[in-house]
Amino acid sequence: QGVNQLKFQRSLRSVAEERAGRKLGGLRVWNSYWVAQDATYKYFEVILVAPDHPAIRKDPRVNWICKAVHKHRELRGLTAAGRKNRGQQGKGHLYNKVSGSSRRATWKRHNTQSFWHKR
Repeated sequence: QGVNQLKFQRSLRSVAEERAGRKLGGLRVWNSYWVAQDATYKYFEVILVAPDHPAIRKDPRVNWICKAVHKHRELRGLTAAGRKNRGQQGKGHLYNKVSGSSRRATWKRHNTQSFWHKR
């Protein structure tokens, strides 16, 4: 098998979010979007939020990001780009049985044949 065909498992967008979050540790990464690209690079704009800003703290739609539990969401794969790389696009009952929950378990389930009686 070797290492020659191994690919990086996260998108460049999530890497950009991670770099921005590390560089500006006091801000929270909210989301990001593609801006431009050339032959060498892709450029993403990362939306950062200051959790101590009064306007953010007062707004009930966005003040959830001020809680301490949301520190460095980008490093834990909790932003939109990170969730997509982890295969966590869906929600609801039994969604943990799809490919996002466990790569090995999903592979085993798809490659195992089950019969009604022992052969």
